[in-house]
Amino acid sequence: MTERTERNDGRRPFVPPGTGWPEDPAAPGTPVAHDAAEVAGLAASSSGPAELCARQSVCRACDRLVEWRERVAVERRRAFAAEEYWGRPVPGWGDDAPAILIVGLAPAAHGGNRTGRIFTGDRSGDWLFASLHRVGLAALPTSVRAGDGQRLLGARVAATVRCAPPDNKPTPAERAACLPWLAREVAQMAPSVRCVVALGGYAWQGAWPALRQAGYGLPRPRPAFGHGVQIEITSPAGEPVAMLGCYHPSQQNTFTGRVTEAMLDELFARARDVAGLPPPA
Repeated sequence: MTERTERNDGRRPFVPPGTGWPEDPAAPGTPVAHDAAEVAGLAASSSGPAELCARQSVCRACDRLVEWRERVAVERRRAFAAEEYWGRPVPGWGDDAPAILIVGLAPAAHGGNRTGRIFTGDRSGDWLFASLHRVGLAALPTSVRAGDGQRLLGARVAATVRCAPPDNKPTPAERAACLPWLAREVAQMAPSVRCVVALGGYAWQGAWPALRQAGYGLPRPRPAFGHGVQIEITSPAGEPVAMLGCYHPSQQNTFTGRVTEAMLDELFARARDVAGLPPPA
C-alpha cells in the first residue's frame, strides 16, 4: 500500500497487513483491489478461504467506504479512545468447511471495524455469539477481539459488504462492488454448507445474488423475509440446503423485544439440527 498510514498524532487509520495483528489473514504483499473490476478478478482467482480472506481484508475499491472506515479508526469513540482500530475490511470468519453459513449486512464502525472480526465488539455481536455458544456453535459465550480464543464450531460468519458503511447503509454501487467477495466465499463453502442463515432483511436480499453466482438453485420469486422463515435452495452439487431468516440482533430490535434470547436460540438450534450438527454436551 502506498497510502499514508499514520497521522501526526501517531494514530493510524488502519492496521498495515502483516504487522502482527491477531488473526490478520494478509501479508504486505497481498494484492489490493482498487475498483470493482479488480475485486471481481481477485475474488475469482483466490484459491481457497485463506487467500480470499487476505484479499478481502485489504480491499480499497469503494472510496466512500475507505474514507469512512479510516476516519472512524482515527477519531474513535470515546470509550475506545486508547485502542488501536483495525480500520480495514472485515473478512469472513469461522470454520473453513462449515455446515452453517451466517450472513449479515456489514461490520459496525466501532465493532468489527475496531476489532478486526465480524460481529465482534458491539452489542449485536454480544447477542449473536452468546446464542451461538448456548446452542453449541461457538466455543465461548463472548467475542471480544481477534485472538481472544473464540472459535465457531461448524459455522462461519460473513457479510454482504466488508467495510463499515456510514449510517450502516451501503449504497447499491458499494453492494455490487463487494458482491464478488461474498459470492466466491459462498462458492468455496458450498461443499459443506447445509444451512444458510440471513441476519436481517438486507442480508436476506444481499445473499441472494451471491448464492445465484455461486451456482445455487433458488426459488422464483424470492420469498419474503421474516424471522423463522425457512425455504429450500439447492447447492451447486444438487443437494437440498435450508435457508433461514433471522431478525438482526441490533440494539433497536433487542431493546424493544422484537428479538429475544429465546428467539435466537430457537432459530440457531433449528439451523444446527437441519445442518446435522450435534447439540452442546
